[in-house]
Amino acid sequence: MYLRTVHAEHDIPTLRAFIRANPLGVFTTAIESPISHFLQSSHIPWILDVSDEQNPGELGKLRGHMGRANPQAKAIIHDLTSDSGLSKGTAPRLSKDVLVLFNAPEHHYVTPKFYTETKPSTGKVAPTWNYVAVQVYGRATIYFDSQSHETDAFLSRTVADLTQLCETSIMGYENPWSVDDAPESFMTLLKKAIIGIEIEITDMGGKWKMSQEMKEGDHKGVVQGFETMGTELGKAMADIVRERGELAEKRKS
Repeated sequence: MYLRTVHAEHDIPTLRAFIRANPLGVFTTAIESPISHFLQSSHIPWILDVSDEQNPGELGKLRGHMGRANPQAKAIIHDLTSDSGLSKGTAPRLSKDVLVLFNAPEHHYVTPKFYTETKPSTGKVAPTWNYVAVQVYGRATIYFDSQSHETDAFLSRTVADLTQLCETSIMGYENPWSVDDAPESFMTLLKKAIIGIEIEITDMGGKWKMSQEMKEGDHKGVVQGFETMGTELGKAMADIVRERGELAEKRKS
């Protein structure tokens, strides 16, 4: 992802908060495999673990799971089991970095008609698309041995934590559904059908492409343009554009 300076966000606590608010990430691997494509991606919800929330530099780890029947999971397992030096009972790590891309639900086309300063004066305007995204690079440890206690413990904890996050933070339930509400035999079968993924984050960066590079009149035009759409999405876009414009000005000063 191209992180142009004016759009880039490198504040780690801000990136952590974004991931937790938008936990569905696109998990991408690059694996030489005779059974699948070299590049594969899957949408996976993630838990972000940070040992010290007060440490503004700690990147943390991502935890998630995916279906064992997923072609990407099959390629991962094939790659790991082809290593003759694999230690039995220990969750192995992929040799190459992986990428996870998180996107905000608010994104929209920006018409040149919004540029009320430049369009009337020079006409040198072009359409674009405003959006917010965070990319994460890291090293992935894979829990796929269904006979391993380590795998069982990882999957049990991850499924429970993801459920708690989604039931409370996303759904807002005061009495959330819990994994314990399901029969134990059902959960045992479920865990055999998935593999666990833990990513030690080595780098992350964010992109808030929200017209903050535009001239003042054009920036205000974008805010007004989104507001006059009269939709919830338009209002949300206007709020983010305004907020990022104010932040850009604050950083300049």
